Amino acid sequence: MLYRFSGRARRIASGWARAAVVGCSLSAAGYARAEPLTYDQAQSLANSDAPIVRARTLDVEAAEASAEAAGRLPDPRLKFGLNGFPVSGPASGRFDGVMMTNVQIGLQQDVPSRARRRAERDIAEADIGVARAREEIVRWQVRTATGQAWIELYYAEQRLKLLEEVLSNLDPLWDSAPAGLASGAGRPAQILGPVELRASLEDRRDALRIALARARAELSRWTGDPAPTTIGSPPVIDLEPEDVDVDLSGLPTVRAYDAFERRAEAELDLARAGRRPDWAFEVSYARRDPMFGDLVSLGASVRLPLFQDTRQAPIIAARGAAARRVGAEGEAAEREWAAKLLTDIAEYEAARTQWIRARDVVLPNLRTRADLETASYAADRAGILEILDAFTALADGRLDVLDKEAEVARRAVLFTLTYGSDQ
Repeated sequence: MLYRFSGRARRIASGWARAAVVGCSLSAAGYARAEPLTYDQAQSLANSDAPIVRARTLDVEAAEASAEAAGRLPDPRLKFGLNGFPVSGPASGRFDGVMMTNVQIGLQQDVPSRARRRAERDIAEADIGVARAREEIVRWQVRTATGQAWIELYYAEQRLKLLEEVLSNLDPLWDSAPAGLASGAGRPAQILGPVELRASLEDRRDALRIALARARAELSRWTGDPAPTTIGSPPVIDLEPEDVDVDLSGLPTVRAYDAFERRAEAELDLARAGRRPDWAFEVSYARRDPMFGDLVSLGASVRLPLFQDTRQAPIIAARGAAARRVGAEGEAAEREWAAKLLTDIAEYEAARTQWIRARDVVLPNLRTRADLETASYAADRAGILEILDAFTALADGRLDVLDKEAEVARRAVLFTLTYGSDQ
């Protein structure tokens, strides 16, 4: 059937085509600009370029700047007004009619208690500690995410490269299968088997291309590289977890509770400072009619915390409970990480065992099978389908070994970056 498109539809299609060409060109340019990244280079880029790291660094700077003003006396108050101005009687409306009429200007300075100002300074210092703890957590998380992203991209590239090699090596066998069946070496229906195997591997190649794009996007997220690729070798993946110096109390997410607890204790001290009286001092100058003379006034006022049981005590109790809650949350976090550590060790060791078994037992067996089938084919004791099946199984075994190696590498990097002593 012939379809005809209107002029407007052709213009739209042409526009989309041009956009696609431009997009491909930009993508190609991005790939051309990108340089391959080693594992360490990716980590360095993420540590310096990740926006979330910069944001947490600015939080620290903001807390440090705010601490400069903490615990200082509040700004003085300028007071001015008209006092004793008559509005009724014989002197109504006259500034000079009454001796008490004056224009007053003065200063008032509030002076919080020393305990309150010390608690405010402690809170500001604790805020700096909290900001630094959160920055450390983010850097730790970015480091871990970047390491895993690099590993995912590295093995996605290796998987795709291996699969392309496998497909190239199997092409001659697949092309020979129809001829072998035509010679009477097998049943006609068996020709469908190689077609299904080939389609399955090509589907796997498509999935690997998607995985490669996803891994590249994830690494780009952390490093800022528009189209990253990997170079070099991954970190050591065959490790012994018991040899890693693990200090759960030193993990950033656990250590942060020390800063949180100091902040809560400072809040408790501020609540306790509410029991202390706060002062205010005032000096003023009053201008009157010259016949009466000017006035100078001095004064002081004090806040009296007389009803502490119903005012200060409940606030102190609330802040005390909050401080104890933070301590309990810190203990819960350490227990959670202790349980996670045991799980991560078990999962890593299981993944490593499966990888070693696939590499040292299954794959050599598949190679031997392929060699035996080749020898049988040469001796006319096996057909092309047996050869094709053996080499397809060998290719699948090689891919499976690489998949298991990638899983071991991912868990090893995760374990090392999470629990390593350098943290």
